[in-house]
Amino acid sequence: MLMLFIRKGFVVCALALLSSAVRAERTPNLSLKDLDGHAEKLASLRGQIVVLNFWATWCGPCQEELPRLSRMAQQFAGEKVHFVAVSIDEGKDRGKIEPLLQKLDVHLDVWAGASSDTLDRFGLGNIVPGTIILDDQGEVVSRIEGEAREEDVRAPVEWLLHGRSGAVPAVMVKRY
Repeated sequence: MLMLFIRKGFVVCALALLSSAVRAERTPNLSLKDLDGHAEKLASLRGQIVVLNFWATWCGPCQEELPRLSRMAQQFAGEKVHFVAVSIDEGKDRGKIEPLLQKLDVHLDVWAGASSDTLDRFGLGNIVPGTIILDDQGEVVSRIEGEAREEDVRAPVEWLLHGRSGAVPAVMVKRY
């Protein structure tokens, strides 16, 4: 809520934020395929907190980050939190995805078919890795450009799980 105050002839703008409110932004409609070729839609995950991570097999920081996200997904098992790793690998490189995930011991849902344009549509620029955290209504709560640290993901997820109470998480984190 924007409030204007007039003091001694000056107009002062103040942004009043309630601790339980973050400017929500609806995510783009995303429809990709899982590694078995089945259609997957981001909208089908409504009702859950979603950690959507964009990555590529050729990306070194992605290979550091994916096992961390996989462990976090296991830690949040039983909660309404869903982790999805979205590959931006080109079609010719998709055969590299499963062997890399096995090598890294990553156990996440993986969707393929995204591109750097997809990153732009989600407000992540053109750098991988990139992660967004969505609330249960599919609205962006936080974005992480670059390799996410555990606390970058954990803070917004726990904030949402605890009814948006406590410190509001960063809307944008840059790690590059």
